[in-house]
Amino acid sequence: MLNGNIAVVFGGRSNESEISVITGTMCANVLKCGKTRVLPIYISPCGDFFCGEALFDIANFKCGEPSAARCMVAGGGLHILGRRGKIKQFIPISAAINCCHGGLGEGGGVGGLFACAGIPMAGGDIFSGAAFLNKDLTKIVLGGLGVPCLKYYTASSAEEAEAAMAVTGLPAIIKPACLGSSIGIARAESVEEYAAAIEAALCYDGRALCEPYIARRREINCAAYFAEGEVHISACEEAIPSGGVLTFDDKYSGGGRSVIPADIPAELAERVQNITRTVYSRLNMRGIVRFDYILSGDELFLSEVNTVPGSLAWYLFAPSFKAFCPVLESVIAQSVADFARQSGKLVLKTGILGSLPALACKLK
Repeated sequence: MLNGNIAVVFGGRSNESEISVITGTMCANVLKCGKTRVLPIYISPCGDFFCGEALFDIANFKCGEPSAARCMVAGGGLHILGRRGKIKQFIPISAAINCCHGGLGEGGGVGGLFACAGIPMAGGDIFSGAAFLNKDLTKIVLGGLGVPCLKYYTASSAEEAEAAMAVTGLPAIIKPACLGSSIGIARAESVEEYAAAIEAALCYDGRALCEPYIARRREINCAAYFAEGEVHISACEEAIPSGGVLTFDDKYSGGGRSVIPADIPAELAERVQNITRTVYSRLNMRGIVRFDYILSGDELFLSEVNTVPGSLAWYLFAPSFKAFCPVLESVIAQSVADFARQSGKLVLKTGILGSLPALACKLK
């Protein structure tokens, strides 16, 4: 059991906010059953922060936002606000775990907020969240590590369809650059479909990522987390879509299916796990991270890196929620240890301000 109050943060201004509610309520209840003192914090699509017992029950989200107190995070804890916005109560927070999907929640914004507030946070840290939420930046980072990726083109207008098609060929897959859960993804088999798919993706995001469509592809996933000085790697999973591409319904409405461990040769599974370990370790990542691969014959490509995966990929590490609780606790404990280590580093005070003459920065 963890010491102190542990915040579970979910929601946010994101197209994946509803999926985040599933992850957040799951995580909060798993930790609560493990006797941890849990503070669920919900960020509404408008950016308001709420907390309260109602946030443990996913049923309370089905008819809109649940009844809960507004709050703000600052100064090492949670400030509960009254109806007129005045602070009614302060609750210290020992650590937090990020269950936000997409947007600033997963993209480093929430991690930055909690860092400024002096609260350790597990998952979705500032660099990894920002870099890997953006699929364009993901390709650049992975390319620097020598990790195999599909060739790609990043478009910011439908007029770039022919230029993109010259890189990817046909058919192609087009998706928003900074969105997950297969939202806005489309397959194009002509230049007209290509332009339309880019235009549709740009309704959700400022840029569209275009890649070749691999007909005989297999979707292989593997996850990792760091705790007690060791990177823990999961078994490989194969996500099998109902059609040619994994859709939102495949992932969340039971349209597709999952095979764990994936039915692939041991040598290939080891290859997937080694790449996962290398990227996670080289970038000094933290929290639970899922790596999504595309397998085509003997060719293996790392497609996406999810720093806050759906349901925190619990099924890749444990046979039940009860068995997953120690994993969550170890990930949060690691964030506390990392924060304490970093907080002990020297912060210089140069004294330069004292040497400046009066009114030195006054505009004339």
